[in-house]
Amino acid sequence: MWLPILGLILGLAVGYFSPFSVPVAYAKYLSVAILAALDSVLGGIRAAQEDHFDSTVFLTGFFSNMLLAALLAYIGDRIGVDLYLAAVVAFGVRLFQNLAIIRRHLLKK
Repeated sequence: MWLPILGLILGLAVGYFSPFSVPVAYAKYLSVAILAALDSVLGGIRAAQEDHFDSTVFLTGFFSNMLLAALLAYIGDRIGVDLYLAAVVAFGVRLFQNLAIIRRHLLKK
């Protein structure tokens, strides 16, 4: 359970202290990719609480969700449709579902 939390804290620290800035043109892609990554992290925490965490599944899901969300936003921009909203809704719903399940697990303990 500590691996996803450690990764989240490390990523936030690197992002906060690095001088790297993202051009405004890529902000939409990055924000959707970060939302997908957060969904994967919360899914990893949930899986660890349910005692079926697998690091291979976590890592492949983390990167594939991130890339798929960014690709969906890019394709939507290219065809003139806001497809990134589909990723925002899908990952947002899953994020809140995972958070609710994590909360329930913590309250039971």
